[in-house]
Amino acid sequence: MCYDGEVTTTAHLSSCPSGDERVTLVGLLFETNARLSRALGAALEESCDLPLPWFDVLLQLRRSPDGHMTMSQLADATVHSTGGTTRLIDRIESAGLVARSSCPTDRRAIHVVITPAGNTVFERALTAHLEHVQVHVADRLAASERETLRELLAKLNGDS
Repeated sequence: MCYDGEVTTTAHLSSCPSGDERVTLVGLLFETNARLSRALGAALEESCDLPLPWFDVLLQLRRSPDGHMTMSQLADATVHSTGGTTRLIDRIESAGLVARSSCPTDRRAIHVVITPAGNTVFERALTAHLEHVQVHVADRLAASERETLRELLAKLNGDS
Protein backbone atom coordinates (compact mmCIF):
# COMPACT_ATOMS: atom_id res chain seq x y z
CA MET A 1 0.00 0.00 0.00
CA CYS A 2 1.14 3.54 -0.65
CA TYR A 3 1.67 5.64 2.42
CA ASP A 4 2.42 9.31 2.27
CA GLY A 5 1.34 10.31 5.76
CA GLU A 6 -2.35 10.24 4.90
CA VAL A 7 -4.99 7.63 5.50
CA THR A 8 -5.13 5.36 2.44
CA THR A 9 -8.50 5.28 0.72
CA THR A 10 -9.80 3.33 -2.25
CA ALA A 11 -9.51 6.46 -4.38
CA HIS A 12 -5.93 6.92 -3.19
CA LEU A 13 -5.03 3.34 -4.23
CA SER A 14 -5.85 4.10 -7.86
CA SER A 15 -3.04 6.66 -7.90
CA CYS A 16 -0.70 4.37 -5.96
CA PRO A 17 1.92 2.70 -8.19
CA SER A 18 1.31 -0.66 -6.50
CA GLY A 19 -2.29 -0.50 -7.76
CA ASP A 20 -1.13 -0.03 -11.36
CA GLU A 21 -2.56 -2.72 -13.68
CA ARG A 22 0.95 -3.50 -14.95
CA VAL A 23 2.10 -4.27 -11.41
CA THR A 24 -1.02 -6.39 -10.87
CA LEU A 25 -0.43 -8.31 -14.12
CA VAL A 26 3.18 -9.14 -13.34
CA GLY A 27 2.20 -10.00 -9.77
CA LEU A 28 -0.36 -12.49 -11.09
CA LEU A 29 2.27 -14.01 -13.39
CA PHE A 30 4.70 -14.38 -10.47
CA GLU A 31 2.04 -15.81 -8.14
CA THR A 32 0.80 -18.27 -10.75
CA ASN A 33 4.35 -19.38 -11.51
CA ALA A 34 5.13 -19.79 -7.81
CA ARG A 35 1.98 -21.83 -7.11
CA LEU A 36 2.41 -24.07 -10.15
CA SER A 37 6.13 -24.53 -9.41
CA ARG A 38 5.48 -25.49 -5.79
CA ALA A 39 2.76 -27.97 -6.74
CA LEU A 40 4.73 -29.47 -9.64
CA GLY A 41 7.91 -29.61 -7.57
CA ALA A 42 6.11 -31.49 -4.82
CA ALA A 43 4.54 -33.90 -7.34
CA LEU A 44 7.90 -34.62 -9.00
CA GLU A 45 9.65 -35.12 -5.66
CA GLU A 46 6.91 -37.46 -4.45
CA SER A 47 6.51 -39.55 -7.60
CA CYS A 48 10.03 -39.51 -9.06
CA ASP A 49 12.36 -38.15 -6.36
CA LEU A 50 13.38 -35.53 -8.94
CA PRO A 51 13.80 -31.87 -7.92
CA LEU A 52 12.01 -29.40 -10.18
CA PRO A 53 15.25 -27.60 -11.23
CA TRP A 54 16.64 -30.96 -12.39
CA PHE A 55 13.47 -31.64 -14.38
CA ASP A 56 13.82 -28.20 -15.97
CA VAL A 57 17.39 -28.94 -17.10
CA LEU A 58 16.42 -32.35 -18.49
CA LEU A 59 13.45 -30.78 -20.29
CA GLN A 60 15.67 -28.10 -21.84
CA LEU A 61 18.14 -30.72 -23.03
CA ARG A 62 15.38 -32.90 -24.51
CA ARG A 63 13.89 -29.89 -26.31
CA SER A 64 17.26 -28.82 -27.70
CA PRO A 65 17.44 -29.48 -31.46
CA ASP A 66 21.10 -30.55 -31.15
CA GLY A 67 20.57 -32.76 -28.11
CA HIS A 68 23.01 -30.70 -26.09
CA MET A 69 23.38 -27.22 -24.68
CA THR A 70 26.24 -25.15 -23.36
CA MET A 71 26.28 -24.05 -19.75
CA SER A 72 25.47 -20.48 -20.79
CA GLN A 73 22.52 -21.65 -22.90
CA LEU A 74 21.20 -23.63 -19.93
CA ALA A 75 21.64 -20.61 -17.66
CA ASP A 76 19.72 -18.45 -20.15
CA ALA A 77 16.93 -21.05 -20.46
CA THR A 78 16.50 -21.54 -16.71
CA VAL A 79 16.22 -19.19 -13.75
CA HIS A 80 19.78 -19.78 -12.57
CA SER A 81 22.91 -17.69 -12.79
CA THR A 82 25.87 -19.12 -14.69
CA GLY A 83 27.49 -20.13 -11.39
CA GLY A 84 24.23 -21.58 -10.11
CA THR A 85 23.83 -23.54 -13.32
CA THR A 86 27.33 -24.98 -12.98
CA ARG A 87 26.59 -26.15 -9.42
CA LEU A 88 23.21 -27.54 -10.54
CA ILE A 89 24.81 -29.47 -13.41
CA ASP A 90 27.47 -30.79 -11.01
CA ARG A 91 24.72 -32.34 -8.85
CA ILE A 92 22.75 -33.73 -11.81
CA GLU A 93 25.95 -35.13 -13.33
CA SER A 94 26.85 -36.79 -10.00
CA ALA A 95 23.45 -38.54 -10.16
CA GLY A 96 24.34 -39.82 -13.64
CA LEU A 97 21.53 -38.00 -15.44
CA VAL A 98 23.67 -35.68 -17.57
CA ALA A 99 27.25 -35.65 -18.83
CA ARG A 100 29.61 -32.95 -19.97
CA SER A 101 31.46 -33.12 -23.28
CA SER A 102 33.85 -30.82 -25.06
CA CYS A 103 32.54 -28.76 -27.93
CA PRO A 104 34.31 -29.87 -31.13
CA THR A 105 34.29 -26.35 -32.58
CA ASP A 106 35.05 -24.26 -29.47
CA ARG A 107 37.59 -25.55 -26.93
CA ARG A 108 36.27 -23.13 -24.30
CA ALA A 109 32.68 -24.39 -24.48
CA ILE A 110 31.37 -27.42 -22.63
CA HIS A 111 28.25 -29.20 -23.84
CA VAL A 112 25.81 -30.80 -21.44
CA VAL A 113 23.98 -33.88 -22.73
CA ILE A 114 21.33 -36.08 -21.19
CA THR A 115 22.43 -39.65 -20.44
CA PRO A 116 20.38 -42.82 -21.01
CA ALA A 117 19.65 -42.88 -17.25
CA GLY A 118 18.60 -39.23 -17.51
CA ASN A 119 16.23 -40.10 -20.34
CA THR A 120 14.66 -42.88 -18.24
CA VAL A 121 14.16 -40.60 -15.24
CA PHE A 122 12.88 -37.82 -17.46
CA GLU A 123 10.26 -40.08 -19.08
CA ARG A 124 8.88 -41.04 -15.64
CA ALA A 125 8.93 -37.42 -14.51
CA LEU A 126 7.26 -36.27 -17.72
CA THR A 127 4.29 -38.52 -16.96
CA ALA A 128 3.90 -36.92 -13.51
CA HIS A 129 4.39 -33.49 -15.04
CA LEU A 130 1.69 -34.04 -17.67
CA GLU A 131 -0.77 -35.26 -15.03
CA HIS A 132 -0.10 -32.15 -12.94
CA VAL A 133 -0.41 -29.81 -15.93
CA GLN A 134 -3.67 -31.47 -16.93
CA VAL A 135 -5.23 -30.93 -13.49
CA HIS A 136 -3.81 -27.50 -12.69
CA VAL A 137 -3.79 -25.87 -16.13
CA ALA A 138 -5.50 -27.72 -18.98
CA ASP A 139 -8.65 -28.66 -17.07
CA ARG A 140 -9.09 -25.05 -15.92
CA LEU A 141 -8.87 -23.49 -19.39
CA ALA A 142 -10.71 -24.07 -22.63
CA ALA A 143 -8.61 -25.10 -25.64
CA SER A 144 -8.89 -21.61 -27.12
CA GLU A 145 -7.77 -20.06 -23.80
CA ARG A 146 -4.75 -22.39 -23.66
CA GLU A 147 -3.78 -21.39 -27.19
CA THR A 148 -4.18 -17.69 -26.37
CA LEU A 149 -2.13 -18.12 -23.20
CA ARG A 150 0.60 -19.97 -25.15
CA GLU A 151 0.71 -17.19 -27.74
CA LEU A 152 0.84 -14.45 -25.11
CA LEU A 153 3.56 -16.15 -23.07
CA ALA A 154 5.59 -16.79 -26.23
CA LYS A 155 5.21 -13.11 -27.11
CA LEU A 156 6.40 -12.05 -23.66
CA ASN A 157 9.37 -14.44 -24.03
CA GLY A 158 10.24 -12.85 -27.37
CA ASP A 159 9.46 -16.09 -29.23
CA SER A 160 6.81 -14.72 -31.55
